[in-house]
Amino acid sequence: MSENAARTRAARRAALGRRGEAAAAAELERRGYAIRARNFRCRGGEADLVADHGEDLVFVEVKTRSSLRHGLPSEAVRPAKQQRLAAAAERYCHEQGIEERPLRFDVVEVLVFRGDVAAVRVIRDAFVPG
Repeated sequence: MSENAARTRAARRAALGRRGEAAAAAELERRGYAIRARNFRCRGGEADLVADHGEDLVFVEVKTRSSLRHGLPSEAVRPAKQQRLAAAAERYCHEQGIEERPLRFDVVEVLVFRGDVAAVRVIRDAFVPG
């Protein structure tokens, strides 16, 4: 693959990811989540979205796919990704001075077919960090 083709592919993937995160945030807000932060990054971790939902502080991993050729988007949230999300949660809570709040880890799957958002699925309590 040429360098130019690789850049084009990376740009398409980034645009797909941004589209998925926007669709996920809209669906979560429709369900009563209040988005606190987007793309929180720290050394050793990242969270696509951080939200309040009821009493819970929710750290959300958004997975967007344009086909099911490689399985469901949520199947890509493996233990290493879960650990990075948990590390981001720990850092976020430390920076915000949040101590006694229930934490939850959700995954949002977004399917985009032919440029349109075809489905958004919210998986509450998708995993418990280990």
